[in-house]
Amino acid sequence: MASPADTRTLIETAVNRFLEEVPALAPLKLVVGLELRAHHDTQLYRVELPGPRVTKAIAEDAKVTVEVQRAAFNELAVKGHVADWREAFSHGEAKAHGIEQYLKLIRQVVEKQEERGRARPARRH
Repeated sequence: MASPADTRTLIETAVNRFLEEVPALAPLKLVVGLELRAHHDTQLYRVELPGPRVTKAIAEDAKVTVEVQRAAFNELAVKGHVADWREAFSHGEAKAHGIEQYLKLIRQVVEKQEERGRARPARRH
């Protein structure tokens, strides 16, 4: 099992990788509760954006809570891209709940970023 410091670093890596792919979310001021679930254990973290500032604590002020299976999170944190996160949510390895306006905003920004990634710019001659 990873130490809290290792887990904090892994969370920071995951957040930074995600924000590199979706830079429009980088300035968003948001507190996220992160629940890492493994067998009969759940670790709770508070992730404050921008930052990220990660603490091992209950995020009582979270606007959004993300629940992720620990094994899936470990993989996504170091190798995952936005499409991999989307797949984890669609297969139930990850779940998000909270204030619907925040969830909707995040979904819309991610979808627009993915659309931009698929659209190839026309070449001018």
